[in-house]
Amino acid sequence: MSALRQTPLTCSGHTRPVVYLAFSDITPFGYFLISACKDGKPMLRQGDTGDWIGTFEGHKGAVWSATLNKEATRAATGAADFTAKIWDAESGEDLHTFSHKHIVKSVDFSMDSSSLLTGSNEKLIRIFDVGKPDADAKVTFTGHGSHIKTALFTHCDKQVVSASDDKTVRVWDINSGTEIRKLEFPSIPSSLEIAKDGSTLVITYGNYTSFWDAISYEKKKEFEAPTQINSASLHPNKKVFVSGGEDFKMYKFDYETGEELESFKGHFGPVHCVRFSPDGELYASGSEDGTLRLWQTTIGKTYGLWKCVMPDEAIPNSDTPAVKSEA
Repeated sequence: MSALRQTPLTCSGHTRPVVYLAFSDITPFGYFLISACKDGKPMLRQGDTGDWIGTFEGHKGAVWSATLNKEATRAATGAADFTAKIWDAESGEDLHTFSHKHIVKSVDFSMDSSSLLTGSNEKLIRIFDVGKPDADAKVTFTGHGSHIKTALFTHCDKQVVSASDDKTVRVWDINSGTEIRKLEFPSIPSSLEIAKDGSTLVITYGNYTSFWDAISYEKKKEFEAPTQINSASLHPNKKVFVSGGEDFKMYKFDYETGEELESFKGHFGPVHCVRFSPDGELYASGSEDGTLRLWQTTIGKTYGLWKCVMPDEAIPNSDTPAVKSEA
């Protein structure tokens, strides 16, 4: 398969940089992909093809974060209009707005979708009860010294892990509302991901992708890339990870050794976000160029819109055009 050419699916429709993306779990209707963009219009797509389903209309500023609950029935977004919103992901209806006093950079649902976690430029992390949309936050964490970049539920919703511009990643106990661990970095953590099985924390900073035990919060391994890395994602089987950053390329590395396995150019600007699909068959990237691209984990495999073409069936001296999924 290595002799075959990676042909990403290009998902257009956004008009500004794509800064965050997230997949749902696998549902009876497949899985879904949501993207956050500085154009203020988060979009929902079919995850395996990139086909546009709908746009959530209502924010009045750049959208910095977007996520789906596991069933893909609800979406949440955080934006520069100082709000987080919850949406009906099937109808696109704006269900509720949670007001903040500064830009909301991160949103995350609890496992049962009953709670919404937000992180903002107020340096605060809040947990709201989705069933009581008019109530104040039921838990507020204070301690970060600068803007929150990402905040995620972990440990079966008993803890929160957060990354901040203060060059730390912190762990919080929800029951007590206290900080229980602080990880310090030489530069600002650029992304945070919890592996699909919950065992590993993926943190990027500078040119490095680091992997941490999600129970003990001890570092397991760390690998350097040829460029500043903005985002990384670990495959569900934990054999490979992918990353993207300032040199416009997508990289795939061996998780055990850190060996670079593949690198691909496709985007025309820095890569801001990357994520593996829930089945691990593809990974998605979002870029400064305003597009999302879907990349095959196993090049040449028939999956989604990709059809397997054996090398002897290929037309000599011809470039295979990228398949486009237009919004």
